[in-house]
Amino acid sequence: MTRRSFLATTAVAGLAAMGPAAVFAQEFKAAIVMPGNITDQAWNQTGYEAMKDAEEKLGIETAYIEKVAQPDQLEALSDYARRGYNVVIGHGGEFVDAVERAAERFPDTLFVVTNGFISAKNIASVSFDFKHFGYVIGFLSAKMSKNQNFGYITGQKIKVATDLLEGFTAGVHSVTPGAPVAVTYTNDWDDIAKGKEAALNQLNQGVDVIFPVLDNAQIGALQALQEKDAWGFGIWKDVYENWKDTVLQSAVMDFRIALVDFLRLAKEGKAEGKVYIYDIGTEAGRFGTYNPAIPQEVVQETEALIQKLKNGEVKI
Repeated sequence: MTRRSFLATTAVAGLAAMGPAAVFAQEFKAAIVMPGNITDQAWNQTGYEAMKDAEEKLGIETAYIEKVAQPDQLEALSDYARRGYNVVIGHGGEFVDAVERAAERFPDTLFVVTNGFISAKNIASVSFDFKHFGYVIGFLSAKMSKNQNFGYITGQKIKVATDLLEGFTAGVHSVTPGAPVAVTYTNDWDDIAKGKEAALNQLNQGVDVIFPVLDNAQIGALQALQEKDAWGFGIWKDVYENWKDTVLQSAVMDFRIALVDFLRLAKEGKAEGKVYIYDIGTEAGRFGTYNPAIPQEVVQETEALIQKLKNGEVKI
């Protein structure tokens, strides 16, 4: 595994013991452990960019490691804890088990799971209301599909993936009750060829709109959609500019903002061992660029739906 770090120039000496509401000394270090590569234009890139933003905005020392396989997660998290990092982040719901084990070994380190749902004295999760985002994508899918046959592709059956699927299916069925939704688990978040193969298989079965919830493998799924002249969506970042003929919209669950917010709290000694949830309508939780192919009345309906979800008028 290759470890790289980028250091803030304003870090100063001193380290305080921590608890869930501890007050840190001026020196503050945070690290992130990521499952994929930092140039995937999706999940891992947002984690890397979040740490870089935190370094610049908060004046803290940060470090990262990429391409960490699940069997190596515990050791990677533990290594940063041993080296005195105040906050150590497992970037993805698949880090839950490793974070729980690391937190037992290092009670003075605050561990964080992004897309997580767990909390303890020295464990926090930073997450989104994924069902809401999935619902909007499902609604738009149904409005733009020609044959009302839909696909969903993801890496593993973890909470973020199942919540997005539940919301997506509910959104589809709010427009077309009972419409089929094909679901594929690739067991690989990053393999571009597997992402493309999964999308092609669904498209060959009559699916004409796919929501790919993947990391680097999202590129392969979008390539298949582009080749077959079908519609898809981006996730984590607004990817419209790179896929203008393919992407209808992007669910931007912006961990660059969410993690900087959390690390600011942690640096100030205000972070708690709890689950921090962002929803639609916040700066961090938003949607990207609407493809011009979407009729204006559908854009207006979608914006109204987002407001209703935010206000609690629509329940999933």
